[in-house]
Formats: sequence, C-alpha cells, structure tokens
Amino acid sequence: MKRVLVTGASGCVGRQALPLLVARGWDVHAVASKTTPPDGDGVRWHRADLLDRDQARAVVRTVQADAMLHLAWYIAPGRWAAAPENFDWVRASMELIQSFRTEGGTRLVSAGSCLEYDWSYGYCTEGRTPCAPHTTYGACKHALQVVTSALSRDGLTTAWGRIFFLYGPHEHPDRLVASVIRSLLAGEPARTSHGNQVRDYLHAADIADAFVTLLESDLVGPINIASGQGVTLREIIQRLGALAGRPDLLRLGAVPAAPTDMPLVVADTTRLNTTLGWRPRIDLDSGLASTIEWWRARDVARMETH
Repeated sequence: MKRVLVTGASGCVGRQALPLLVARGWDVHAVASKTTPPDGDGVRWHRADLLDRDQARAVVRTVQADAMLHLAWYIAPGRWAAAPENFDWVRASMELIQSFRTEGGTRLVSAGSCLEYDWSYGYCTEGRTPCAPHTTYGACKHALQVVTSALSRDGLTTAWGRIFFLYGPHEHPDRLVASVIRSLLAGEPARTSHGNQVRDYLHAADIADAFVTLLESDLVGPINIASGQGVTLREIIQRLGALAGRPDLLRLGAVPAAPTDMPLVVADTTRLNTTLGWRPRIDLDSGLASTIEWWRARDVARMETH
C-alpha cells in the first residue's frame, strides 16, 4: 500500500480528496494546522503549522510518504490576492518539498491557479498562454511551479494542477457561489456585480477527483483543472436564484466589478481530458443544487445547536 501525505486536508478540495484516496487503496495521512478530526475512515490526521520549518520537517519525517498532494495555501477572501502571506507560503512550500524529497518521496502533485496566466488572452492553454500573473497570489504560485518543475528528476516526478474557479461544500462563505446561496437562504438580497464575466467553474468534488487521478498518473508539468466550459456569472447567479426559489432577491449590478476583471477566463482542458483521460462527473445544475442543500443543512444544524 502506497502512502500519501495531503496538506490543506481540511480545505474545500482536500477534504473531498481524502475518501477518494482511501477508496483507491492509499494509506492516507492528512495535515491540518488547527483542530484535527479523530483518526478514522482510513485517514490518519497530523496537526502541524507548515509555515513552521521544524513542524513541517517533523510531519514529513514521521509519515515517510511515497507521494504528496500539496493543497495548503493562504486563501482568505478579501486578502489572498495581495497578502504578504503568499511569500511565506512559497518559502514554506519549498522547505516542505525539499524535506519530502530528502525522506524518499517520489511523486509530488501541487495545486496551482489560473491566476498564473495572463488573463488578457482569455482562453488559457498550458505551455502556450503566457504566465504573467496580475496578483501577488498568482506570482507566488507560478514561482513555486517553476521551481518544483526543476525537481522532476532523480526519482521525483512533479505535476502542477492549475485550478480555475471552484464551488461546492465547505467553500469559504464569502466567495461568490457561497455568498449568493447564504443570502438567498437567509431571505436577504444577494448583491453582485453585473455578472457578464465568463468563467470556468468546476465542483470541488470533481477538482479533488482530478487531483487524485493526476497523483496516480505519471504526468508531469502544469495541467489545467477545469470544466473547459465558459459560463457567465450572471447565469450562475440566476440558476442559484431559481434553484433556491428566490429569484426576487437577486441584485445583479449592485456591486461594481473590479477594474481588472477580465471578460473571459476559460481553460483549455485538452491535456486534462485527452492526456490524463479525465472528465467532470458533476454538471453545473446538479452541482449548484447539491451545494444549496449542503448550506441549507448546515444552517439547520446550526439552529438545532442553539
């Protein structure tokens, strides 16, 4: 049984990846920086602050993993794009990866971002669309990708999954899909921009499945993790209104769009679909509907505890 270390395991994508790895026969070790669940369901949890060099080294040395799925990063909404913590994560990630390599790790898959690309191109293809990040977050992710790519030698292979736009259970409540759902369920106006921007959205469970498939492959280098289908934010917002039964609460155009908000950002998923052989399983309507129900159940559970 091969052993895998998953960082960012309590995040939106990480917690979806854990049962998939267990089901595929991996010995799964998960890292969280705060409270960790009890061990169970085939997962052993480790508490460690990966920004602390000694704690990071200790968990890598303890686990002795064959593979690592590195998802951890700083993603606080409203701050993540320009946060100085991005630089801390470049340093910490490099130290973590070097420790993993020193301890005999052979397969590394890390989470990148569509923000590494030059968004003025609109349609983003690995190896063809220039990487010219317009945020600190994107620049730091891309810097780590360049460095880790150089490590694909001497027994270690590395792949880099560039996530585009995600939604689903456990997403931060202030992100677009989650914030609209929360407003609708609370009976409050859902205030958004005009929504004419075209984006490429994929459910977090599909993203997790793509990462696990990538981990088990021998593919190296960057690969887009996305649906390959563009949809306007307006359409997503209107679908949420209809699915929640509260289209009357939508307030499109109530919030100004950011000046740097490009009209089109969509992934070329040829490498994902053809080379890796992976395709999404969750269509947008069913994914949005299940996400609404997850938030509804969460609200009910919260009310029952008070």
